[in-house]
Amino acid sequence: MATAICIQNSALFMYVLGRADDALILGHRLSEWCGHAPMMEEDMALANMGLDLIGQARELYTYAAEVEGAGNDEDKFAYLRDVQHYRNVLLVERPNGDFAQTMMRQFFYSAFADCYWRAMMSSTDPTLAAIAAKSEKESAYHLRHSSEWIIRLGDGTDESHRRAQSALNDLWPFTGELFQANPEDDALFAGRIAVDPRGLLQPWTENVTAILRSARLTLPQSQWMQKGGRSGQHSEHLGHLLSELQSLQRTYPNATW
Repeated sequence: MATAICIQNSALFMYVLGRADDALILGHRLSEWCGHAPMMEEDMALANMGLDLIGQARELYTYAAEVEGAGNDEDKFAYLRDVQHYRNVLLVERPNGDFAQTMMRQFFYSAFADCYWRAMMSSTDPTLAAIAAKSEKESAYHLRHSSEWIIRLGDGTDESHRRAQSALNDLWPFTGELFQANPEDDALFAGRIAVDPRGLLQPWTENVTAILRSARLTLPQSQWMQKGGRSGQHSEHLGHLLSELQSLQRTYPNATW
């Protein structure tokens, strides 16, 4: 059995690691639709979005390894960490559910990612700025694609509207964590190395509200939000996901093709 790695904490390293974990976990969730989507075109679209996210994760993990300087790499970060060492937001580890649940999760995340990567293109860190320039193009497509589906489902049949509203109600409490900031990141924000997510809440809310209005969907009244993912406190769903994602590497350490 493979041995879990130890990681060295620093503000920049943990910041990059969290964004890499977001992309990896959501990319894996989308890969679970391969061969199961409602139509062939959507099967390909979800697979391509998943590949985009995993590509973002690889670039971010590679940079995180460089920042950490402890001999780790993208594979070790993905396959040899235990659940409590992941720093992804809880939203991306939510199960796929039905198609409306998957699209609503993608819509919420993509609306954030599109704002985030556009802002990160101005990072004073040249590596992060370069990753952002590539990722923003991908997230813009993800947002457009998921937005179209949210409108189609919400403004469609009674059944599709019911499922879309149910997905909105279920996932809304997981959106607040996207905009939480750690005090350790203040120096990164001050140096314009990283983007303070709290400043993205207003544009995200405006974009999301406009799409939901077109879809005839109603925002929940409750403002209570889940949290914990950024500090390593996850739901049981992440453990099940990682048992599948990491099974080959854990069973056959250092296996190569």
